[in-house]
Amino acid sequence: MSALAQYYAEKGNTVSGSDLVASEITDFLKKRGVEIMIGNTVDHISKDIDVVVYSPAVPQDNPELLKAKNYNIKTATYPEALGLLTKEYKTIAVAGSHGKSTTTALIGLLLEKAGLDPTIIVGTKLKELGGSNFRAGKGEWLVIEACEYDGSFLNYQPQITVVTNVDKEHLDYFKTFANVKKTFKQFMAKLPAGGFLVVNKDDKHTPKFAAANFGVQHFSLKQPEAKKIKNLLQIPGQHNVSNALAALAVARILKIPDKVSFQSLSEYQGSWRRFEIIKKEPYTVISDYAHHPNEILATLISAREKFPTQKIWLIFEPHQYQRTHYLFNDFVKVFKKVQIDNIIITDIYDVAGREEKKISSATSSENLVKKIVKEHVRYMSIDKAEQFVKDNIKNGEVLIIMGAGTVYKLGAKF
Repeated sequence: MSALAQYYAEKGNTVSGSDLVASEITDFLKKRGVEIMIGNTVDHISKDIDVVVYSPAVPQDNPELLKAKNYNIKTATYPEALGLLTKEYKTIAVAGSHGKSTTTALIGLLLEKAGLDPTIIVGTKLKELGGSNFRAGKGEWLVIEACEYDGSFLNYQPQITVVTNVDKEHLDYFKTFANVKKTFKQFMAKLPAGGFLVVNKDDKHTPKFAAANFGVQHFSLKQPEAKKIKNLLQIPGQHNVSNALAALAVARILKIPDKVSFQSLSEYQGSWRRFEIIKKEPYTVISDYAHHPNEILATLISAREKFPTQKIWLIFEPHQYQRTHYLFNDFVKVFKKVQIDNIIITDIYDVAGREEKKISSATSSENLVKKIVKEHVRYMSIDKAEQFVKDNIKNGEVLIIMGAGTVYKLGAKF
């Protein structure tokens, strides 16, 4: 939502917005000239507003939304509004259950390096964009992160579609993995004649297109460039090599020389909360957004590769009751498997607007820890976890603060 707000402001519109709580993002938008109001009240909606754009997480009985409809103000969900923009540009849409933000960033910055002056809308903040998730470009290309939740990406009209992988994610909306795959296939099939589909050959769940009126390009960790990219990337992990190979495939479609691509990939500094090292001394603190079992596994394997001998601590905040419920056994398997010395699991983060349905009372962090049955896996509240780590972590050790909720605020306390 915040990238779209910046886009409208950049185009000379008067932009205001509300959120349930103040955050780094709302503070950043204020500095960009957006009027920010905290809380959801009808007073925020006036008759002179042209368009009200709202997140799919906002319930239909939200007072501001109801007031806008009462005034007959045009309303659009974030995906609908972004969908309109995709018609005004040549659009590269990056979809996938994991790796979307990093891959979107890599592609956007690569196009910038190649002089194509793209507009970029990404789901995380980038150092290269001055701590923003948006870049206003004057070129013909728009690079966007395309989320599958709520079928959002079906609103977009890309010329190039990238799919990093397909996994059991957002089951609160999709209900079954079969529905996830079916919706991805619908999205991939939307490409026009002459468009390009860039897909991960290593991912067995990504729908296949044997014949289509668009071109299909594959990327794979088995291709010869993989080793070179692993050596030049500043960000760790095989999953990031895969993300970079997707960006390389797009660059080649656009006839960008490999020399420019490799240079751009080597300069990428990583994004906010994607294995972000926020402190190095006397112990290392890493902030990471992973909240799906496979993301957690990939991140923790990368951490062990990067820090082979150090003791590693993890504070993990599960994200959303329904995700924890649907993937409970997967979470258990991952935490049993990973070679992390101390794991603390805090209370589940309740996502506003996404938790209407009652779920099993067995879905709790305490029960997750009981099922994992490992000596060094504990349940604690966030406050107790902070104190416990501060009392016990030693110089030279590594702390990972992980989750997609507000757990990242712990980073500042270390």
